[in-house]
Amino acid sequence: MILLDGINQIHHIPNAIVTSGTFDGVHIGHQKILKKIVNNAKKFGGKSAVLTFWPHPRFVLFPDDNKLKLLTSFEEKAEILKEVGIDYLIKVEFTKEFSQMSSESFIQDVLVDRIGTKKLIIGYDHKFGKNREGSFEYLKENSSRFHFEVEEIPRQDIDDVGVSSTKIRMALEEGQVDLAHEYMGRPYSVGGTVVAGKKIGTQLGFPTANIQLNHSYKVVPKDGVYAVKVDVNGKQWDAMLNIGLRPTVDGLSRVMEAHIFDFDQDIYDQSLVVNFVKRLRDEQKFDSLDELKGQLEIDKTNSLAVLR
Repeated sequence: MILLDGINQIHHIPNAIVTSGTFDGVHIGHQKILKKIVNNAKKFGGKSAVLTFWPHPRFVLFPDDNKLKLLTSFEEKAEILKEVGIDYLIKVEFTKEFSQMSSESFIQDVLVDRIGTKKLIIGYDHKFGKNREGSFEYLKENSSRFHFEVEEIPRQDIDDVGVSSTKIRMALEEGQVDLAHEYMGRPYSVGGTVVAGKKIGTQLGFPTANIQLNHSYKVVPKDGVYAVKVDVNGKQWDAMLNIGLRPTVDGLSRVMEAHIFDFDQDIYDQSLVVNFVKRLRDEQKFDSLDELKGQLEIDKTNSLAVLR
């Protein structure tokens, strides 16, 4: 897959079959559109192209609103699109100035003059341009003038999938990581760097990797204990993970820490990826560290039952 980073890098793409959108999470509903793009490109002997905006438009238009959390970073989204089989990923920097571009200018300057779009495929009710003025009806009425074909994925096709990025965020906020997996077609994951902790887990016989997240804008699942798979140095390990305040220990700040099974490497300052498999329980406050250790033994047994 070729990444074109910015409007100025966009060049004519032969027989370009194009779609555009934020595609946060690249869930199974998105994948339905993307597979159609790839298949059309093969049919016409052309190239599939996804035009996406970064940062997310809401981060730019509503900078003081911190409610929106994303399912994927740009790098994660790019990797998934590559796996789907997309030929070109076009990254357009979304700015306040760009948000003022009319749909007419966007179509003519970007889709026609720069990309050379042969066919544009969009999801139902997809709009673009200043004040979201561009619609499927507008595109259809003017397709002969723009010299490209327009196709809209029917509402029925998308509704049959029953998935949206909002639904996935809600599932994660409720701790339903297995449901999020079903909606996305893969486990929900977060990446981070291992930082020094207070080593209380080591004292209990359960050393943990304390994880500082790479992206503060990503959704963090509901507090609790999870069975997870952790990617470290190109290998995947079974693990259990806690998200929360650690009320038995200090309860002062929210942390994410993973105990990786059968693992004894020094990975301080290294990157890892957590893949969520199943939520096991709520975070609890115990009367003693011994009681906490007993529960950790149970959590390990339950995690292994899920993972293996």
